[in-house]
Amino acid sequence: MSLQNLPDPRLSALHAWLAGLADDLALLPGTLRPASADASFRRYFRIDSAAGPSLIVMDAPPPQENVRPFVQVAALLAETGVSVPQVLAQDLEQGFLLLSDLGNTTYLHRLGADSAHALYMDAIGALVQMQVHSRPDVLPEYDRALLLRELMLFPEWYVGRHLGATLGAAQEASLHKVFDLILANNLAQAQVTVHRDYHSRNLMVLETGNPGVLDFQDAVYGPITYDLVSLLRDAYIEWDEEMVLDWAIRYWEQARRAGLPVAPDIDTFYRDFEFMGLQRHLKVLGVFARLYHRDGKDAYLKDLPLVMQYVRKTAGRYRELAPLVQLLDALEDSAPQVGYTF
Repeated sequence: MSLQNLPDPRLSALHAWLAGLADDLALLPGTLRPASADASFRRYFRIDSAAGPSLIVMDAPPPQENVRPFVQVAALLAETGVSVPQVLAQDLEQGFLLLSDLGNTTYLHRLGADSAHALYMDAIGALVQMQVHSRPDVLPEYDRALLLRELMLFPEWYVGRHLGATLGAAQEASLHKVFDLILANNLAQAQVTVHRDYHSRNLMVLETGNPGVLDFQDAVYGPITYDLVSLLRDAYIEWDEEMVLDWAIRYWEQARRAGLPVAPDIDTFYRDFEFMGLQRHLKVLGVFARLYHRDGKDAYLKDLPLVMQYVRKTAGRYRELAPLVQLLDALEDSAPQVGYTF
C-alpha cells in the first residue's frame, strides 16, 4: 500500500500542503516516503526534487508538538556556523516544515574504532562553536524547576511504573537529598546554549561542515557540561572511560582557548561533567520507561542497562552520592525478575 492510500488525515493534509509547493520547488510528490522514527509525536519523510537533492518533511502535529521552537533554534544555530537543516517552507499552524536534507548517515551508524576520534573531535569543535555564540535571554532557561522536573521522571516512571516499586518515606527523603546535591552542582555551572540531545543519533556525518546537527528544538540556556555529557556518555553507544576522559579534556582545552567559562582546573570540570551526567541519566531512565509504559515504544528498553551503568559508576565514585547506590541496590533486590530491565 502506498503512503497516499493510508487512512491518515495528517498525511492527506501534508500531501495537500506539498502540492502547493510542488511547482516552486520542483517537488515530486509521488516520492514521499518515511525517513526516520522519533521518540516524540513528530514524523519525518523524505521527498525528491527535480531541482536538486532530496528534502526532508517534518510532520509535527499540534497540540502535541510545536514547530516554532525548531524554526527559531535553526536560525539561531545557523548564525553560529554550525551545520543545521535549512527551513525551506513552513506552515506553523498545521505543524509542517520542509527542510534541507543532511543525509541518512548518523554518527551512531558510522562510529567505530577507526572513525570515533575524528568524528568526536568534529562534534566537540561544533559544540564549542555553538557555545561561544551563546546569549542569555534568547532561549528558555534550564532552571532548577526544569532540572528537578526531569529528575522526578526517575521515581515516577522508572521506579514506580517500570520496577513497580514504592519508595518509603526514608528512601524518598534520601533520594531528594541526592537530587539537591546534583542540582546544586548543575546550577553553579556557567550557562550557555544547550542543545539537550547532542548525541550519536542526532549528529549526521557530512562531507563538509561535519557534523550535521538535528533535533535541537528543545534547546535551552543552561549548564555548560550538559551537551558534552550527552555526546560522550551516550545512551546508545559506550566508550572506555579512558577515551571519555581524553575527549573531555580535549573539549576543556578547546573551551578554555575559546574563552568559554569552564571550571579552571580539570578535576573540578570533570566533577561538573559527572554530576551533570547523573542528572541526565536519571532523567533518561524515566524517559525511556515512560516511552514504553505510556507510549508503547519498547525499542528503548534495551538501552536501559547502559544508562543505569552510567548512574551506578558515577554515584559510586562520590561519597556524598552513596545513598543513591544504596537505594539502587535495594530496588534491584526487590525488583521482579521477569519482564523488567534494570
